[in-house]
Amino acid sequence: MAEVHFRVDAGVAILTLDNPPLNPLSRELVSELWTALERIGKRSDVESCVFIGARDTFVAGADIRRLQQLAKGEAPGDDEARSLSALISAIEASPKPCVAAIDGFALGGGLELAMGAHLRLATPSARLGLPELRLGLIPGAGGTQRLPRLVGLEVALDCMLSSRQLEAAEAMQLGLIDELVPREALLARALEAARSLRGSPPRRSSDLTTGLPTPELAALQIDAARQRFKKLFRNVDYPELCLEAVTRGLERGAEAGLAHERVCFRRCLEREAAKGLIHLFFAERSAGKVPGVTDQGLPKRKLQRLGVIGGGTMGSGIAVAALTRGFSVVLTERDASSAQAARQRIETSLQRSHQRGHLSNTELEAATTRLECRGELEALRSCDAIIEAATEDLELKRRLFRRLLQLCPEDTLLATNTSTLPLERIADGLDDGSRILGAHFFSPAQVMRLVEVVKTPASQASHVFALLGLVKALKKTSVTVGSCVGFLVNRVMMPYGQAAGLLIDRGVDPYRLDRVMSSFGMPMGPCRVSDLTGVDVGVYAGSILDAAYPERAYRSPLRRLLVAAGRLGEKAGRGHYRYIDGKAEEDPELGLYVERCREESGNPEPLQLSDADIVELLLFLVVNEACRVLEEGYAQRASDVDLALHLGMGFPGYRGGPMLWADRRGSGYIAERLDAWRRETGLGLFQVSPRLRRLADARASLLDD
Repeated sequence: MAEVHFRVDAGVAILTLDNPPLNPLSRELVSELWTALERIGKRSDVESCVFIGARDTFVAGADIRRLQQLAKGEAPGDDEARSLSALISAIEASPKPCVAAIDGFALGGGLELAMGAHLRLATPSARLGLPELRLGLIPGAGGTQRLPRLVGLEVALDCMLSSRQLEAAEAMQLGLIDELVPREALLARALEAARSLRGSPPRRSSDLTTGLPTPELAALQIDAARQRFKKLFRNVDYPELCLEAVTRGLERGAEAGLAHERVCFRRCLEREAAKGLIHLFFAERSAGKVPGVTDQGLPKRKLQRLGVIGGGTMGSGIAVAALTRGFSVVLTERDASSAQAARQRIETSLQRSHQRGHLSNTELEAATTRLECRGELEALRSCDAIIEAATEDLELKRRLFRRLLQLCPEDTLLATNTSTLPLERIADGLDDGSRILGAHFFSPAQVMRLVEVVKTPASQASHVFALLGLVKALKKTSVTVGSCVGFLVNRVMMPYGQAAGLLIDRGVDPYRLDRVMSSFGMPMGPCRVSDLTGVDVGVYAGSILDAAYPERAYRSPLRRLLVAAGRLGEKAGRGHYRYIDGKAEEDPELGLYVERCREESGNPEPLQLSDADIVELLLFLVVNEACRVLEEGYAQRASDVDLALHLGMGFPGYRGGPMLWADRRGSGYIAERLDAWRRETGLGLFQVSPRLRRLADARASLLDD
């Protein structure tokens, strides 16, 4: 229950915001704040007030569930006269000074509330920010107007467009915070400050103009921000709406800016981007709930020493991710020379992080000190957890785990980073092989947030829970999946790659294919992805997937022809593209291989497809395969698919993931299109899955679990 606890201490009203667990500004809490503010106005014995949060948190933001309902049209809009924006303006206009006492988070509406106060105190551990753009929204309660007036336009634009959180010390330096106070003294100092303000004219943030640039400089700073964050502006308008609200306030004053901010905020709520990004916000929350694991009250394990087998690109990346999060890492290779080469790769990566400002000198030195690279497996004996990241070779992995099961204590967490091999094949015939879990990182592992946590029916809940804890400690996001060939991401993306080959075989220019998918919002098209991964790697992984799912496999000859010609992708300087100084360029010679490919395929009748057709053909196949994975129980929720494809493959967040994106088109429409393509091509690739067929017949949502 949301409450504002009201008490008076020697003329100062103390308003304690209490809405567990993190005091979000729900409709009820805003209503309670209105009531409290009206009480303050009526009481002659109250001369000033203090806002403070319960449980060491000021306000961690808006009620996002309600925002989702508003975006979907499932809840009535706010009465503007009693909205949070109007409340904050009323607080700012109050003749009785108000002090915000900030501990923990002051995010979104929480920071906007604090900026409406006349003085802001914060503890050293406080974190402040306006992260609304991560949800496809803009600050809607004065943030676009008050933040530039407090910290300057350039800094304010950076804070809003990046959604970054400021530590209290930086906020103090910028002028957002007036004073830093130890946590234990926060309320006492806030009361003292509130009393000292009595009788003085309140300092209102929206009245400040001294830090604002001239109109000419403001235009330059806004354009510079637009250029700096140009990727954010791609295919969406909410970042531009944020700039529009800021500009209105600069040109016509804060009052006009506040009114236009509300208009822009409501526009954002109507857009698909807000629906998509809010969907992913809740998808990430749901993904952390694993039935039979996270609901068992299991004790947390503190894992501090991580073993990594294999020092190639993936193993080195996992080691870097662990070192930068405070773990000690023991990495083993097949011999001392290979171990030394791995150490060099890791240290180079750490140095790069240091040069980019992600690691301080002290952190870099500490991370390097915590790294041990050895040429023998026995060095892993003392590790709390071990992740095998060796070559994708089944027998090699079996030999490694046989030795680990003999070598390590029973409580050592064991996981493989395999991207395609089912755990049962690795564990087959091994004593206690059920201990082996999957921890499938995505490359580059030190950057990509997703880890597929793979379990089997024989996996112990305590082991899975420990692995989930390890992933969280690495500051990554887990999606728990069952053990099948390809797991979740690689399996559902299998038909995407196959269909790309089919389209090339049927007359679609490879570079057009990439342009279409890039325009849709994917980081790169399927041909460019193939080059980046390694064309030969894709052929090998594809052969494993084809063997597992032969009834719907389609394999274009093109990649095989490229491999035979040594065109292995970016690493070889040529693949689908040619690479000059690290930049991909279209290669006229590719046409020769495409022509041979079509000849080998029997020169089939070209498909006449619009750009929209191409997007649908590729992505409806992803959705269809995801329906199979869900029906077979290898994924828990449709939202898990969306989250995994967003984090693992770069599916644009503003579209919400393939399942949400496709759901807007309707399950019936998707099934009809797949049926039509099957009739046209005669390929099992387009066979509608049983789950999708049921949903289509019932005209039901793809998101139904």
